[in-house]
Amino acid sequence: MLVVKVGGSEGIDLDAVCRDVAQLVKEGQRMVLVHGGSHRTNVVAEALGHPPEFVTSVSGFTSRRTDRETLRIFEMVYCGEVNKGIVERLQAEGVNAVGLSGIDGRLLEGPRKAAIKIVQNGRRRVLRDDYTGTVQQVNTGLLNLLLDNGYFPVVTPPAISTESEAINVDGDRAAAMIASSLGAECLIILSNVPGLLREFPDESTLIRRIDPARAEEAMAHAQGRMRIKVLGAVEAIQQGVGQVIFADARIESPIRRALAGEGTVIG
Repeated sequence: MLVVKVGGSEGIDLDAVCRDVAQLVKEGQRMVLVHGGSHRTNVVAEALGHPPEFVTSVSGFTSRRTDRETLRIFEMVYCGEVNKGIVERLQAEGVNAVGLSGIDGRLLEGPRKAAIKIVQNGRRRVLRDDYTGTVQQVNTGLLNLLLDNGYFPVVTPPAISTESEAINVDGDRAAAMIASSLGAECLIILSNVPGLLREFPDESTLIRRIDPARAEEAMAHAQGRMRIKVLGAVEAIQQGVGQVIFADARIESPIRRALAGEGTVIG
């Protein structure tokens, strides 16, 4: 079992990702694709007059401020435009893809945070009207039902809360939870950089291999959104996933090249 997470930043070549997925599926690889959509969500939010706002937690992780209107836009882009665009590409490649959000069939479930503690202008604040949470349970029965019957799952946040509310969850950590729940041998996290860089944004400083026993130390080199990706990787390794690879989604055959050792390999 292979789980691939492709991010939603600028520069990602979804056509190349989908061509690679299709070839692997046709060769019999059992896999699930998880995707983001952050850049496109920012563009649409601006156009709708509700520009994105990002907050930094007291532990140093940056995330999207998700009020109810932001959640509506998030669903519109992630579950609609981006998800169906990927499904369309895969169908054109001969893969019988099915697009699912974490809400559908309670695929991704977890608690909504009662409050989040952030740092703003050097001061601590508490936000209580935020629709964010963490995935704690994956409906693997639904994923296996689809896979066993010849369908290919394309999964996106949001998730469903234990109180049946839509919640924004991090896609990388959700992919890690899917990978561990399915007993995946490998989780590949594709983004618009070649892997974890020792000195971002200098791509010549790519870290090629990290001992899984020292995966948490990789956080020292992670900046911005890469911090949450490293956190997801650490969680995946701790939960039994054999290998995690950070790799480049801007190139041809990104998944195959990651499996061949290109990028940053943990494990």
